Amino acid sequence: MAHALIVEDDADSARMMAALVANEGFSAATAPSLLDARRQIALRSPDLVFLDLHLPDGNGMTLLDEQELIGGSEVVLMTGHASLETSIQALRYGAADYLVKPVGARQLQGIFSRMARPAVLRAEVEGLNGELNRTGRFVHLVGKSQPMKRVYDQIARVAATSVTVFLTGESGTGKELAARTIHELGRRRARPFLAVNCGAIAPTLVESEIFGHEKGSFTGAERLHQGLFERAHGGTLFLDEITEMPPALQVKLLRVLETGTFMRVGSGTPQESDVRIIAASNRDPMRAVMDGTLREDLFYRLNVFPLELPPLRERREDLALLAAHFLQEIGQHEGAFKRITPVALERLAHYRWPGNVRELRNALQRAYVMAAGPEIGDQWLPRDVVPTVGGAGRAGKLEVSVGTPLAAMERELIIATLEHYGHQKERTAATLGVSLKTLYNRLKEYGL
Repeated sequence: MAHALIVEDDADSARMMAALVANEGFSAATAPSLLDARRQIALRSPDLVFLDLHLPDGNGMTLLDEQELIGGSEVVLMTGHASLETSIQALRYGAADYLVKPVGARQLQGIFSRMARPAVLRAEVEGLNGELNRTGRFVHLVGKSQPMKRVYDQIARVAATSVTVFLTGESGTGKELAARTIHELGRRRARPFLAVNCGAIAPTLVESEIFGHEKGSFTGAERLHQGLFERAHGGTLFLDEITEMPPALQVKLLRVLETGTFMRVGSGTPQESDVRIIAASNRDPMRAVMDGTLREDLFYRLNVFPLELPPLRERREDLALLAAHFLQEIGQHEGAFKRITPVALERLAHYRWPGNVRELRNALQRAYVMAAGPEIGDQWLPRDVVPTVGGAGRAGKLEVSVGTPLAAMERELIIATLEHYGHQKERTAATLGVSLKTLYNRLKEYGL
């Protein structure tokens, strides 16, 4: 039988916790102090330790420093006040999760449903490192470059915890794949992973989609609708493009993060939420805070563990591996496999990839379709149109290779003009002689 140790100096609370733990099929022991906890652990190593922060003989987290004693146990901190500092400390000291007292049966069920011994998680990560060396894959991510290995190290560290992660990086760098990887390496893997692009839903529908609504709460609400927080219960909710979330909804999201409760649209009854949040943005979040599009308090609540995905131009050594991976996927889907030539790989290495990995896959998909035989040459791959900005009083110039597809020329002309005017979209659209809406549509197509 699995064994749990409850380190809690309040005798009534300890007895209640022991009864709840026993209902989950665990044997349970209690310890009112750090000294007694050390004795109990030495006698029988627990699978799970519920550790109060404030004990008569010191701070509970000091026990986490004694890895020889407690290293084989899963540790869940208990505190009377949920705070950002608690989350950061829990991660720093190696705790897997933390609970806000008073602890209820539903909170405990969530902990037990995703419990895994640290030794098991370490073995999984070691196995993934072996696969990375063999195939260049790390769950959903592909690449052996040093920038990606740094990303993998951070993912392996944070996945075993329940803290909130904030992913940043340019469009097309693989933020959702990174979020899925964190989920599948964590304790919530058996529960749902749900993703929502906060900028892709009409502002009037975002609240209903995330929090749900009651039947009849507004025109068209013909039935009760469970939002993402309910459907992802026990799992992970990925909020992409968080800086595009309406300000009024950011307030409600902050409340969920602080209290663990929310209300459906049209309801006054609080609903409990046990969801891990992973947020993402292709914008600089601090710039969004300064612009007023992202609440500062929400940013600091989300930014417990920041993780940045590198652009493709900073990991060019992964191009051959990525190309082989995408062509394998395309070949399986189409029923015929094609390989890329060394000349084509050279072309890929000299392109800037403003749309990053997403643009690479799209380019290979097009080249696959256009290639007549089993080999993909450089004929249908994108060519860089190199911007050469002149001196004072001179217009910028573009150098275009003969044979460059018109679509590629248009794309590079738009990007170069946008960069030339310091990303001022109105001025860029006016210079190119297109509407602002057309410019936005083109940038969306390019993943920018």
